[in-house]
Amino acid sequence: MSDRLGRPVADADEVRTQADHVRRHVLRTVARVGEGYLLQALGAVDIFAALYFSELRLDPEVPAHPDRDRCLLSTAHNSVALYVTLAARGHFPIEDLASYGRDGSAFEIISSEHVAGVEGTFGSLGQGLSVGVGLGLSARLRERAWRTYVILGDGEMQEGQTWEAAMAAAAFQLDNLCLIVDVNGMQVEGPTNDVLPMGEIAAKWRAFGWAVHEVDGHDVDGLLRALQAARETTGRPSAIIAATRPGHPISFLLGRMDHYAKLNAEQAEMALAELDGTAVLEVSS
Repeated sequence: MSDRLGRPVADADEVRTQADHVRRHVLRTVARVGEGYLLQALGAVDIFAALYFSELRLDPEVPAHPDRDRCLLSTAHNSVALYVTLAARGHFPIEDLASYGRDGSAFEIISSEHVAGVEGTFGSLGQGLSVGVGLGLSARLRERAWRTYVILGDGEMQEGQTWEAAMAAAAFQLDNLCLIVDVNGMQVEGPTNDVLPMGEIAAKWRAFGWAVHEVDGHDVDGLLRALQAARETTGRPSAIIAATRPGHPISFLLGRMDHYAKLNAEQAEMALAELDGTAVLEVSS
């Protein structure tokens, strides 16, 4: 069995480079089907890049390595950002994503364990943190060093199960568990502040006994510092509250609240050109 489980420890510049690469392929992948959870994906890319290129201990050649770190995408509809990041990390060729969103493809709009590197199937929101607590307890009982990371959407905080898991994690002092809350202000019915306001998110997690770090979700240096602080925290779980902006950094997508967005080939070309001055896009019918 492979033993290449050291953290990649890319520096901030390399993480930013990888994030740019992932954004381009997120746009290309969604453009092939013309629609998807694009805005959330673009906003969360820096979080995925920080995790997969500087934090997680894993081996893409042995995705089920028993000592790997676990990363759960509780907001499973944000699958395209995860898929592209896994491809960039080497779990499978980026060309495999040509089938994304099509009937019979393993690369479903809602991510599932059919894809190498996807740790859990969370089609019903609010479940991810509960599974993360179970994994944290499992590592402790087995006396293993692997850590568990959970990416949660701010809208998922409306689920009661999330807070049951939050209480349990603090009670069990799961310092091998790190939660990243992607605070993009969006849910299917509209802005979270209009549907069911979250209030002071960081204060809520502190009140539940978690070590809390607040960052701009597009500040790679800040994300890496927060992940480092979480790793050094003892005696309690950590929550990183990462504020992101849907559609970042594309000017005509930034801040839009389209939960499920349309993207035609022309718009994709414009977005790619805005990212790096080039537009190389293949859109299949």
